[in-house]
Amino acid sequence: MITLERWLKFSFAEQIGHVGSEISRARYSNEKNEPIRRENALIRSIELIDLTIQAQSGKRSLKEIVRLREVICDWLFEKKEYDISLSSLQKYCEAFYLSVQLKKANSSVN
Repeated sequence: MITLERWLKFSFAEQIGHVGSEISRARYSNEKNEPIRRENALIRSIELIDLTIQAQSGKRSLKEIVRLREVICDWLFEKKEYDISLSSLQKYCEAFYLSVQLKKANSSVN
């Protein structure tokens, strides 16, 4: 497991991008009907979100990240309280990843 000290070196967008990678794994495993792999990826995404919550303590984005955790837990425990697909969660997180890549591309041009 990654340490909080190492996690703090990533920007918020990078952190959410990493969460998105785990959600992508969960989605792929779900589509392949591999429930154990899906569960492991969801658990890992929650672990990363918990680190993000610690890293973002007191910041405005905290409410949003806690809600993301709640939705992923809904998937993990199969409560189906939210009508949000893993695909939608993945797209949400990918937007953060793409913003990081765009910033990197722009900084290398300038």
